[in-house]
Amino acid sequence: MANTYTLISSVTVGSGGAATIDFTSIPATYTDLLVKLSGRNSASGDDRFTIEFNNSSSNLSQRRLYGEGTNVNSDAPASAIQPTGIPQDSYTANTFGNTEIYIPNYASSNNKSLSVDAITENNATTAYAMMVAGLWSDSAAITSIKLTPMSSGNFKQYSTAYLYGISNA
Repeated sequence: MANTYTLISSVTVGSGGAATIDFTSIPATYTDLLVKLSGRNSASGDDRFTIEFNNSSSNLSQRRLYGEGTNVNSDAPASAIQPTGIPQDSYTANTFGNTEIYIPNYASSNNKSLSVDAITENNATTAYAMMVAGLWSDSAAITSIKLTPMSSGNFKQYSTAYLYGISNA
């Protein structure tokens, strides 16, 4: 079976940045969802962002595997999904990180799993590659997705995000 990808929505951050990137009114007509993000954080000190569904920060969990330089780590910070992927402002100027968020069966009445593949960009040893297995323990269909930079930062101008609906044909 071939998968078909349909662009549902896209966001390009304008001058002044954006506190969040929001996808709302997501239709329940697809099998899976895919978010592709190219972003940068205006704050120094953090290259992570949070993912929320349906404006809920509850019932979220994750397991992260990440590396930078020669170090490899894993952790499971509680009560949130916080991948890396948006270089902080102190990283190499004008570089953007890349993140893919895959959400299968987003409209089902079961808990929602997701996988994240993210990488920051930086011409130094502190640049992260991360894989995240996440879970939203909720039976509601996902109708909105919110991405928010950590450390009170904003998505910088020219950050982009695309939301695709995937149908199994």
